[in-house]
Amino acid sequence: MRYRILGTTQALRLDGTAVPVGGARLRALLTVLALRAGRAVPVALLVEEVWDGDPPADAPGALQALVGRLRRTLGADAVESVDGGYRLGAGPDDIDLHRFTRLADDGARALADGDPAKAAALLDDALALWRDPVLADLPDRTAEAARWETLRLDARRARLAAALALGRAEQALPELTALCDAHPLDETLQALRLRALREAGRTAEALAAYDEVRRLLADRLGSDPGPELRSLHTELLHRSAAPAPAPARPPGNLRARLTSFVGRDTDIGTIRGDLATARLVTLLGPGGAGKTRLSQEAAEGAGDTARDGVWLVELAPVDDPAAVPEAVLTAIGARETVLHGAGAEEFRAATERHDDPVERLVEHCARRRMLIVLDNCEHVVEAAARLVAELLERCPRLTVLATSREPLGVPGEV
Repeated sequence: MRYRILGTTQALRLDGTAVPVGGARLRALLTVLALRAGRAVPVALLVEEVWDGDPPADAPGALQALVGRLRRTLGADAVESVDGGYRLGAGPDDIDLHRFTRLADDGARALADGDPAKAAALLDDALALWRDPVLADLPDRTAEAARWETLRLDARRARLAAALALGRAEQALPELTALCDAHPLDETLQALRLRALREAGRTAEALAAYDEVRRLLADRLGSDPGPELRSLHTELLHRSAAPAPAPARPPGNLRARLTSFVGRDTDIGTIRGDLATARLVTLLGPGGAGKTRLSQEAAEGAGDTARDGVWLVELAPVDDPAAVPEAVLTAIGARETVLHGAGAEEFRAATERHDDPVERLVEHCARRRMLIVLDNCEHVVEAAARLVAELLERCPRLTVLATSREPLGVPGEV
């Protein structure tokens, strides 16, 4: 049996079907036991929390009867009798609230360890468990719910920090702005918002946001911003004062077109919008429909998505599906990827590992924000899909624009 107490209390069989738990007292008892999963809960504490400080005349007897009802509802082994109290027969991971805690803690550790992609996945799983209002069936939920809401906010902060580390500042800004409006004195959130604005190239907005926070702190708390915000403010001032660099053509291998391209502005805008929010976009259509030209025109203006270049990989000449990774290596100029190793043994191990073209691609792409255009995937679609799936999983800043007569079928494909 699994239990949900983030929201209305529910009991679920392993196949996902719900077991009706009728009656407010019964749900309150299940909530109190689930909060302390795996631990014995004394009778006195159960009575206090289930009856909210107004127990019946024969409180132990009333509790025993309520436990009997819960056992008849969930099964005889669902609630165990222990010395001086009762215990829910479930592990912490069988209860959504405790599973949320584990996933959020693991995500925070991954972020601290420098793995924002893993952190984002764990924190997304944790936050997906949340349902409002938390602990809805706990009679006096105020203090306990506030504690868990604080932990949820911590998880949201960490998730947004992971988004910034993955180069997704623009996408994170709407949620950051809403959270800062709800928690205007939270300096950690405000610092994340300033960073996101800076990374999105909106320095003037970031400076204005800092001034607003400084005034709020002075008016409400009589204090100045902390060291983190002051340091960010200094960086923003330097950036604002620095002369704008001359525009530089990003690296890449797109060839200049010899003819103009008109009449597809709406399509190009749509594709560029998708590339800003999705990591795999596939243009589908029959041969001769103009997918190749459209993909190159859209990719050329991909902007921040392709800070480290747009690289076109022409798969039409590739006959052997096994040669797809080598074709990508050649196109993006990664055959001569430098291997870093301190000693001879480490160097030999790295050399052997990098005989694998996929590993060499991962090393080259992992720290770059680049766009790869895979053109004409249809005749090697399975090999292309396998490669794309692995690269997207292991290279968090990589985006792929593919053209094909059929979808690649990779999760997240648009």
